[in-house]
Amino acid sequence: MENKKELRSWLNDLNLDHPLVIAGPCSAETEEQVLKIAHELKNTDVNYYRAGIWKPRTRPGNFEGVGALGLKWLQKVKAETGLKTATEVANRAHVELALEHDIDLLWIGARSTVSPFIVQEIADALNGTDKIVLVKNPVNPDLALWLGAVERLATADIKNLGVIHRGFSSYEKTKYRNTPEWQMAIELQTKFPDLPLINDPSHITGNRDMIFDVSQTALDLNFDGLMIETHFDPDNAWSDAAQQVTPASLIQIMKDLKIRKESTPEADYNDQLQNLRAQIDVMDNQLLDTLGKRMKVAEGIGSLKKQKNVAVLQSKRWNEILGKMVLEGEQYNLSEEFILKLFKAIHQESINHQEKILNK
Repeated sequence: MENKKELRSWLNDLNLDHPLVIAGPCSAETEEQVLKIAHELKNTDVNYYRAGIWKPRTRPGNFEGVGALGLKWLQKVKAETGLKTATEVANRAHVELALEHDIDLLWIGARSTVSPFIVQEIADALNGTDKIVLVKNPVNPDLALWLGAVERLATADIKNLGVIHRGFSSYEKTKYRNTPEWQMAIELQTKFPDLPLINDPSHITGNRDMIFDVSQTALDLNFDGLMIETHFDPDNAWSDAAQQVTPASLIQIMKDLKIRKESTPEADYNDQLQNLRAQIDVMDNQLLDTLGKRMKVAEGIGSLKKQKNVAVLQSKRWNEILGKMVLEGEQYNLSEEFILKLFKAIHQESINHQEKILNK
């Protein structure tokens, strides 16, 4: 993407003294509900009022949104509270209706981001618009697919762009609804530092009790803002009830969150930081050396298995290793989730090395 600094201009133009906040209900249910929540969020840190008008559902038969009628409710929100408005679009018709009703911010959902055809259709419909357009990460952890969607929009002369990190689906059960895979967001941020990055803790957690912790992690990682689903009666929401917070809870979360400085010129801090980072560098090199030696041993095992015509994968042995490592990891305050990811990656690399030996 060229002229990346232009992508941040819309965020800079807001002149905020706090992270960007996009909040509102998962779904617009009734006009009364939409307006009640909006009035409770008026005069808070909320910059954009979000509400799902069209709700793509995994299975048919669930509530799929009120449709275009909800756009008129969002117009009333802007007129009565002054809050700017935001909603998700998934096709050309959605875009045209949203623009007709002067919605300020549009986002492309995770299910849409996975399809270049859908993204291109939306890009064509938005060509040249000055509206803010945010792209949620695709359902699967594919950085190229995520960036490809942004590039299609940039090619359509849409300059006010940004991305939303909402986590990634996983076949493994974790404490998250969608695993954060923070490293992927960090990699995107490293490659495109001028692309505004918003965190969606609601969809990452699926649990309102975890919203604060994930939001704080995002701010610690220099995210530009948060999108948090908010409802005055979350337990009775028509969609995603478990992950929505009340306006009062959102206001408290905003008060409790700590905004970290990117750095400080203090000499003592920088000296200590440099020392600690030097220690990390030494340990990282030691880790690589140990992993290299481990793979040499794995190749020896591969050679032995080849001689005796034995299968590479030994499930019983592998399960024993995993169980042992999870228990030992607890002694070092390492989470089970981390240990499983780490050793599965190591195990896969070991299998790759052994297969090379067997296939020679």
